[in-house]
Amino acid sequence: MRTHPLTRSRKIYERWIVEGDLVLETPTHLGNGDSDGVVDMPLLLDEVTGRALLPGTSLAGALRSYLREHRHGFGSRLTDALIESLFGAEKGNDAGSQSALIVEDALGEKPTVELRDGVRIDSATRTAKMDFENGTARGYKYDLELLEAGLTFPLRFELLLGSDAGPITQLLALALHGLACGEIALGLRKRRGFGECRVTRWRVQRYDLRQPADLIAWLTAEHPGESTAAMQPMVEGTEIAPLLNVSLEGVEDKRRLCSIHAECILDGSLLIRSGFGEQDRGPDAVHLHSARAGGRRVPVLSGTSLAGALRHRAERILDTLGSGASVSEMLDDLFGPAQITGDRQKAKASRLVVKETVITNPVDRVQNRIRIDRLTGSVHGTGLFNEQPVFGKEDTQVRVELLLRAPRDSEIGLLLLLLKDLWTGDLPLGGGVSVGRGRLKGVRAEIKTPQDPSLSIAVDRAANRLAISDRAALERYVAALCAEVTRS
Repeated sequence: MRTHPLTRSRKIYERWIVEGDLVLETPTHLGNGDSDGVVDMPLLLDEVTGRALLPGTSLAGALRSYLREHRHGFGSRLTDALIESLFGAEKGNDAGSQSALIVEDALGEKPTVELRDGVRIDSATRTAKMDFENGTARGYKYDLELLEAGLTFPLRFELLLGSDAGPITQLLALALHGLACGEIALGLRKRRGFGECRVTRWRVQRYDLRQPADLIAWLTAEHPGESTAAMQPMVEGTEIAPLLNVSLEGVEDKRRLCSIHAECILDGSLLIRSGFGEQDRGPDAVHLHSARAGGRRVPVLSGTSLAGALRHRAERILDTLGSGASVSEMLDDLFGPAQITGDRQKAKASRLVVKETVITNPVDRVQNRIRIDRLTGSVHGTGLFNEQPVFGKEDTQVRVELLLRAPRDSEIGLLLLLLKDLWTGDLPLGGGVSVGRGRLKGVRAEIKTPQDPSLSIAVDRAANRLAISDRAALERYVAALCAEVTRS
């Protein structure tokens, strides 16, 4: 006797609609993959309306990756049947299950675009990288479009549930909780401060398809005027887990992280040159400003600039302690490869997350400068230019936020040495460092590691010394770095 095809189909008893308002907190690049336009890396926009587009595939991929890391740790490639039941089988698994979660594309408003430019720096000369091919110079300058912070995307998910909804709904709640608390970033250069976002409000509507009224309500949901059935009430709130009737208490987090949050003051001035939209309105060079929620433009310490300075100083530290291929491998493993050549399958992202932060309460001043002719010692013709860096005062704060995924003790030791150089002003940031710009002074720092979750360093002004919570622990990490590098 043949089995009826319906007995092998998915038995869908309920459909849950989850909606949320996703707000970008930092500039975000959702690219279209086209490199033939005016801008090297343009944004992905809806072709009909010109509105900002967040593809459902990108969002689903970010949620799946977050769940795998949360449940199995960073770098895990384990197959998780529960995750596959929610998002579907991995690519290449033709026998796997179909996704129980429908993630729709999200359309924002017509975006205000922010332009950023970048350049690859030669680690030896600290100038723009140049190559010569057949006598022709080739540079590494590029530019990209970004969605300004404050843009909102209306998210919509549809969850298809069978008879056993418990494990899947808790997994969905965990993924959406990560999206709501800012632990999931989207788009390009997520580990350099771009793409940070949060969901501010959730709405959940349930349809029990075993009830005729709910079935008719779901069928006519897109045409509410035609529905006469009584629908279950929609629930709203800022926490997703209670709305889905699940609890996240006791859920194990297997991610191992080292975080450093340091507060510094600006000792003098800082100039990270803005490539677009600033210098054409006044001075020749203006410090980088970026829009935040509400449209207000504020000076920022960009994650790309900070990461570049940290990488260069880390290279000097490792070269001082040791030599050989192990130094380069450690640097590439921490910051990602400086250049991808050959087998692209071996390319990997940086494990160090460097966030873009706002510089609070600075002073903007324009400085006029001249270029001196080295031969005559007089002013060079047409050598007058002006710059507008940001200057520090007593209440000017610059935050440094670093996050290292799956850290080793030696890597934590390297980060501590980098923090020391920033703290003492020995590692300047931005441009004009030869004239004293870009130096910070540390005020306090909170350091969390898998072994020591509450390390701290602070300036005790009354005693004119540093107050360190556990000197032995900090020394242990630096000793681990020295032992690993010298041993190799």
